[in-house]
Amino acid sequence: MEQESETNIVLTKPFSLGNGNESDSEVYSAPNILQRILSLLTNVRPGSDLTRFQLPPQFNFPKSQLQCYGESIYSSTSDLLSRCNTGQSPLERLIFVVAWSISTTRPAIFGVAPYNPTLGETHHVSKGNLNVLLEQASHHPPVSALHATDEKENIEIIWCQYPVPKFNGTSVEAQVHGKRQLKLINHGETYEMNSPHLLIKILPVPGIDWVGNVNIKCIETGLVAELCYTSQSFFGFGGSKRLIKGKIIDSSSLKILHEVNGHWDSTVTLKETRSGEIRVIYDAKEVISGLQAPTLKDAESVWLTESALIWSELSQAILSKDWEKAREAKKAVEERQRELLRERESKGETWVPKHFILSQSKEGIWDCSPIQNATSIQGL
Repeated sequence: MEQESETNIVLTKPFSLGNGNESDSEVYSAPNILQRILSLLTNVRPGSDLTRFQLPPQFNFPKSQLQCYGESIYSSTSDLLSRCNTGQSPLERLIFVVAWSISTTRPAIFGVAPYNPTLGETHHVSKGNLNVLLEQASHHPPVSALHATDEKENIEIIWCQYPVPKFNGTSVEAQVHGKRQLKLINHGETYEMNSPHLLIKILPVPGIDWVGNVNIKCIETGLVAELCYTSQSFFGFGGSKRLIKGKIIDSSSLKILHEVNGHWDSTVTLKETRSGEIRVIYDAKEVISGLQAPTLKDAESVWLTESALIWSELSQAILSKDWEKAREAKKAVEERQRELLRERESKGETWVPKHFILSQSKEGIWDCSPIQNATSIQGL
């Protein structure tokens, strides 16, 4: 489950089917979690932006948000990413990209959240031909940058995302802003997509689910997939949990080619509108069940900015349910960040990401581009 080296590096399992349930909730959360959440939000007004809100360790899952982003790329038991390259037609490749995009949606645990990454924090994992590198490019707002390459399949992924969590009185909705790009270089195709939002219901029925609209578009072919993630009703009755519905459209003719239907945590089917033929394009149990933590190759080569090293003491304390030690460990990480900020300000320096170029449009939209190829840097 968790792995600790001589340099005190703690690695934990990714969120997956079979470990995003009650058994893991017992391992990773404090007792009376609903009562604690209500107490925590007593003085928070509806509509408040929770970006700068500091959670006590009892509400933390022993993992950085940066690691969660990375795991959605490299942690799977079926290589859907490589399949994106094998489609014989633009339409088939889009369908594979849709299935891969759905696979990045992972179960979450009610009442606990990953750590907010520190400025300059990194997470880098190599798995076969796939190299994934992430960096926390900004702290306020919390912008995370991701670059992944599959050298064999000639695939490149670039993400720039920043969550904006807001308290709505009876729930918290974390809107995930930013652009995701998947490039199939052999085919000269770039697919742009966004992320669903995470909805945390507190009352009347506690629960957590992904909601919202996701659009996936191939810039070169004009083929578009429109997906809608929906949850249960306000009172927990009616509707279907973890439901995903949508359609694939040829934007040049506005013709609906396929209908998408299913549940992102079980199976998703595709129905061809012309023939009525139905086939399964995604099976969550085959892709995100029983996922394991990365294996540490060389503890001595791990960067000082690596997530698993920065948060190791806090993660170990949470796993041991030593809440006093956890508070001390979290305070130490936060104080170190303040100290580095004071040093930069005293020298008149502006922090610049090491691995990405970060930019912001006039409309306030953040974007990033990698400085170097991820294959040139070996990860965990």
